[in-house]
Amino acid sequence: MFLVTKVVDAVSDPVMGLIADRTTTKWGKFRPYLLWGAIPYGVLGYAMFANPDLSDMGKLIYAYVTYTLMMLAYTAINVPYSALMGVISPSSVERTKVASYRFICAFAAAWLIGTFVTPLKNILGGGNEAVGFQLTMIIFAVLSVALFWITFATTKERVIPIEKKSNIRRDLRAVLGNGPWIALFIAAIFTLMNIAVRNGSLMYYFKYYVGDDGAQIFLIFDKTAVFLSLGLMTMMLGITLTKTLCDYFEKRSLLIVLTILNALSMAAFYVTPPDQYWLMVAINCIGTFVIGPTPALVWAMYADTADYGEWKTGRRTTALVFSSLQFAQKLGLAVGAGLTGVILGWFGFVANELQSDASLAGIRFIFSVIPAVLALLGTVSIFFYKINSKTVRQIEQDLVARHSA
Repeated sequence: MFLVTKVVDAVSDPVMGLIADRTTTKWGKFRPYLLWGAIPYGVLGYAMFANPDLSDMGKLIYAYVTYTLMMLAYTAINVPYSALMGVISPSSVERTKVASYRFICAFAAAWLIGTFVTPLKNILGGGNEAVGFQLTMIIFAVLSVALFWITFATTKERVIPIEKKSNIRRDLRAVLGNGPWIALFIAAIFTLMNIAVRNGSLMYYFKYYVGDDGAQIFLIFDKTAVFLSLGLMTMMLGITLTKTLCDYFEKRSLLIVLTILNALSMAAFYVTPPDQYWLMVAINCIGTFVIGPTPALVWAMYADTADYGEWKTGRRTTALVFSSLQFAQKLGLAVGAGLTGVILGWFGFVANELQSDASLAGIRFIFSVIPAVLALLGTVSIFFYKINSKTVRQIEQDLVARHSA
């Protein structure tokens, strides 16, 4: 099912980008989708967990249909939402601030969900897990609709592109000829492969190497939960420094240095003894803190490439730029998720068994060295991203003059 939906995603993201770039309403190109798409997205998010009384085949078909439709609804609302950052301000500095706020809230949401889904499911379900998930998802669905509508009501598209005759071929050619976009596209694949491999191997690392048996070490949280929760908190702290760091350093240079430091922190887990749990927590917190500003940096750079493309070609393809880079991210996630299983198999991993020395070495290797190498490969791609602050200022000045004319 996940494989099929990834194939659908691979097509739907760029298609939605082309559609959004060609949308013209009194509310702008991208904001209307936050208004129109919120309820379908919320309803389908709940429908996935509605658990109708069907046969086994009926449940399988229901899962395919609801999950595919939910992902299409997500694409229809998330591609314009992401592209909105590229037109919310003509200033690269302002867009970097916006990206910082976005990812502080995104990681705060991830922490809240990771922390409270299980307790909510247990409390609301009263022992019935299916009912618990249904009621929990109703809460999330209502909140998501409300938050999308608030976003629609409180934002404005300030960058209005010069109208060009619709030509998909020229739009695709403009994107494929955008050198900085190509660098970010390749980097996105390696970065999300890194994330998928590390996240996919985390449970194996803690269960088999660290020996986490699920025992609570703080309130209701076990070792794995504390490790993840503290890591998200320090990442949010790192994000708050994005604007300050950008006042002194180029976004490209920052991204390279911070990614290298994070790669070193991940590689350190290969040599960390299994009984040094709090050392692992400390190393992880350092790594997540230094990597914290990078999501905001990357998404601000995505917006800069949209400006760069218009500056070079005269065609503004904001949604196509963002949607194609999101496709690269999903491709990286899919490849990374598959890579985890393949590498574990090479080292002779067998689930729920006492692991051999070779298998344990493989688990350590895939949790530390492989993600570090993938992160560094993404960094190599960023070296070819040639937009600096001087270029950004020139682009902003030229586009303002061009739009005014």
